[in-house]
Amino acid sequence: MKITVIGLGHVGVVAAAGLALIGHEVLATDVDQERLDVLKAGKCPFYEPGLADWLDSACRQEDLRFLSAGEFRESPGDVALVAVGTPPGYVTPVDLRGVNSAISWVKDTAPRDLVVVMKSTVPPGTGLDILRRELAGTGIGYAASPEFLRQGQALNDWQRPDRIVIGVAPGDGRSLDAASRMYAGIDAPVLVTDITSAEMIKYASNAFLAARISFINEIAALCDSLGASIDDVSEALALDSRTGARIHAGVGYGGSCLPKDMGALEVIAGNAGADLPLLRTVAAVNGRQRLLPVRAVRERFGGSLRGVRVGLLGLAFKPGTDDVRDAPALDILCALWSEGAEVAAYDPRAMESACRQLPDGSIRFAPDALSASANAQALVIATEWDEIVNADWPAIARGMALPRYVFDGRNALGPFEMGKLGFEYRGVGRYSSMSAGFCGGHGSSVD
Repeated sequence: MKITVIGLGHVGVVAAAGLALIGHEVLATDVDQERLDVLKAGKCPFYEPGLADWLDSACRQEDLRFLSAGEFRESPGDVALVAVGTPPGYVTPVDLRGVNSAISWVKDTAPRDLVVVMKSTVPPGTGLDILRRELAGTGIGYAASPEFLRQGQALNDWQRPDRIVIGVAPGDGRSLDAASRMYAGIDAPVLVTDITSAEMIKYASNAFLAARISFINEIAALCDSLGASIDDVSEALALDSRTGARIHAGVGYGGSCLPKDMGALEVIAGNAGADLPLLRTVAAVNGRQRLLPVRAVRERFGGSLRGVRVGLLGLAFKPGTDDVRDAPALDILCALWSEGAEVAAYDPRAMESACRQLPDGSIRFAPDALSASANAQALVIATEWDEIVNADWPAIARGMALPRYVFDGRNALGPFEMGKLGFEYRGVGRYSSMSAGFCGGHGSSVD
């Protein structure tokens, strides 16, 4: 097939490269000329493990080309895959200007037998509205196929997804066939549904994940109060087929998807006359959770952070990405700085991205974890990068100042091992049980 990908953010670039590597002819475009120039030069505009190699392979075999809208001199092909951003709107739950522009461009450019495949996250009902208002009578088909790519693991998620969702209008076999052929070669269960249900599946998936994260963090807080181990509790839950895979307590979720989609879903529900108190609580718990390290460090230093030297390890919202959008680490950093702490930070990939979002003079960046912790009285682990979990912790202990307080906001280290190295260790849901040495951490040991 010949496929045009519109929008070259994380989803669009992964989709363009992935489709090209399974044999499709792919054209890729974006309104951001600077981003296009980077991609044309053979570089990736953001960090995603393995993606640069994918792009290089796809371009070398000449199955992937990057074009600005003005450079199109040929048909967009069989499918226009829309992967533009859908940020929060000012007066609507989602800003759909990028989606609307993409649809207008397709109408002006595409042959009448083309099918639009919507990858962008849009409110339920958007696809039917596009069909009625924009595509009626044009002969252009429409399918909703939401994305479920995790940053840091996007290539694996594209090649081996848990499921592929395709939503089409009743009786629209042509759009279903085009979307199905686009995914040919990807082995995954396929759920065929209506357009609005496909759109709702995306929001429901993110809301359920957010709810699980806030749930385990609430239980972790109770574990701290009662002297239980959240590690053992979460492991036991994971062994129960009814409660799903293991999920870890920490400083909460962030990134460009979950917070945005949770906010949009609440507005969508309100507009529909529905009340979602559970999801409001999920968001409230997450907001509270990300400041837990600040409260803990403040408490340890007698109620004031002024002049306390703190190392912050990790800035990205999760490992495997340079994305700091709505990252808990940035809220932690700004709160420490506003209370007078002297902060040094390290992240293997996200320091440049973080620098663009932080107040001048609020932070000193360090080249590695050892440098960020040098002479620090306290450390906060906000992102569980391998480079942080597997750092030289004996050397870090030697370079820190007393009391060598560590708040592990991702429960990535072993409390017992940290104690043996001379750290005062506190995790999330591990506060009372750490001295017994029962908590092993889900990351590597410090030894």
